[in-house]
Amino acid sequence: MAFATLPAEAGEHSNSPLVPPGSATAFFLVTGLFFLWGIPNNLNDVLIRQFMKSFEITRLQAGLVQSAFYTGYFVFSVPAAMVMRRFGYKTGLVTGLLLYSAGTLCFWPAALARSYTLFLVALFVIASGLGFLETGANPLIAQLGSPESAVRRLNFSQAFNPLGAISGVLIGTLFIFSGVELKAPQIAQMKLAGTYDAYLQHETMRVIAPYLVLGAVVLVWALFILRTPFPPVAGAQSGRESSGSQGSYRELLRYPHFLFAVFAQFCYVGAQVGTWSYFIQYVQDYTHLPEKTAGYLLTGTLAGFGVGRFGSSYWMKRVPANRLMALFAGANLVLVTVAILLPGWVGMWSIFLTSFFMSLMFPTIFALGLHGLGPNTKGGASLLVMAIIGGAVFTPVMGLVFQATHSMAQAMVVVLCCYIVVAVFAVKGSELAPRTR
Repeated sequence: MAFATLPAEAGEHSNSPLVPPGSATAFFLVTGLFFLWGIPNNLNDVLIRQFMKSFEITRLQAGLVQSAFYTGYFVFSVPAAMVMRRFGYKTGLVTGLLLYSAGTLCFWPAALARSYTLFLVALFVIASGLGFLETGANPLIAQLGSPESAVRRLNFSQAFNPLGAISGVLIGTLFIFSGVELKAPQIAQMKLAGTYDAYLQHETMRVIAPYLVLGAVVLVWALFILRTPFPPVAGAQSGRESSGSQGSYRELLRYPHFLFAVFAQFCYVGAQVGTWSYFIQYVQDYTHLPEKTAGYLLTGTLAGFGVGRFGSSYWMKRVPANRLMALFAGANLVLVTVAILLPGWVGMWSIFLTSFFMSLMFPTIFALGLHGLGPNTKGGASLLVMAIIGGAVFTPVMGLVFQATHSMAQAMVVVLCCYIVVAVFAVKGSELAPRTR
């Protein structure tokens, strides 16, 4: 069964190859999806700042970008699992890419209408497609090879996600941010001259080109996947088989380590999305750097995230996955505490460093949560992807804390609480034994 022998400790890996012969092309194409969904995830961090400018909205209202986006994940993760149970991984992945592309195309009418609501709908559609991609790609990568190397293989593929994240922020910084940040007297002068609305429309239209290009690339990738034969993997059976071989969501209640993993993933994604969504705001509030410089710093912290992903894939050959995650969670608890207590340059660099230590958390929680689920793997994967709704919940909560305290540093308390949950899962929750029937 899928993941039936997946070890909780990475130190038990066999010497089997990371990718077996015959699976290289499929592995490459599916790994490319991790890059492709990283782009819109972190373009959101730029959109939040851009929409605050072009729609003149508050940080709380701008946080709805993440709420709309991650609600798409939440709503479509279980339907994605159902589609893949019936028609297989390839159909699910192609469906996800088509939804992803359709959402990017919706940016054009949203910008022409200058409608924030339509932008939120477009982001929801994009994320609906990403829900399909993540529900299928994560367990598929883990199953394209030896179960003993599943955590390491998933961390390797997930290492390409921050490369997409970096690309997304760079694209946004270079092509969406204009670098024009008007002061109150300038705004008043433009309103008197009747040119302010044209300025806002121009700022809104800057989002169109990057998303249209992205949509075209995604369509091409869908064609590649459609034309590529995928090797058979455990748990990829169609719905023509007996329902007893597919498991059920009710059976997942027997696995406390999985249930804890869902909660830990919910909190982790909340910490990650909240940190990156308000990183630019934190930088500008406490260092007063311009938006483009803050955007480049966000790119830098995502580069650290990428280094951490590749590094953790290597370190897991020697250090058990749950222990390494516990060490990284502890480091982030210290760094976020510093950012809360010492807002300014010290706090900014502390937040900057958290990306390195959060790097292994998503794939490691994912793989450890799926350990031992057997025929319930696809259902479990869909719920772990649904846990991404944490990004929709915690980002506006941070906005509410800011509204109440007028302090981005104090809003980071939300992130601190999330890392406490991840640390407890790493130390204790990942080793909980299944309940007997």
